Amino acid sequence: MRRISKAITEHARRMRREPTPAERQLWKLLSRYRPSFTRQLSIDDRYIIDLANRTAKLAIELDGSQHHEQLRCDTERTAYLEAQGWRVVRLWNSDVLSNPEGAALRVLAETAECLGGTHPQPSVGSVMPPA
Repeated sequence: MRRISKAITEHARRMRREPTPAERQLWKLLSRYRPSFTRQLSIDDRYIIDLANRTAKLAIELDGSQHHEQLRCDTERTAYLEAQGWRVVRLWNSDVLSNPEGAALRVLAETAECLGGTHPQPSVGSVMPPA
């Protein structure tokens, strides 16, 4: 029996194939870190997290202007994820695009806090560009 429905899995795959510019920028900077980050992670057949660190149980949601109208849905989503033990961090697409390194550093700091002070490390051969 599948835990996550085929429809949700296919939707997450489609979103991974067609990332937003903000997702692409942030992923480019975070994909080299361990413990690793995941794009478009399906949770309990209900939600898809934009970027996640499973080890830290950190969910990164990248929000565009449409989220001004979706405040109630976003609040419910955050409450659900937090009840499942996730920490949810929301970043505006415009902030990520205007300062991708700053956004990545914030995500790494949040990850370190979730991991009890252990900061994610770049994988061998990769270096974070200077801020």
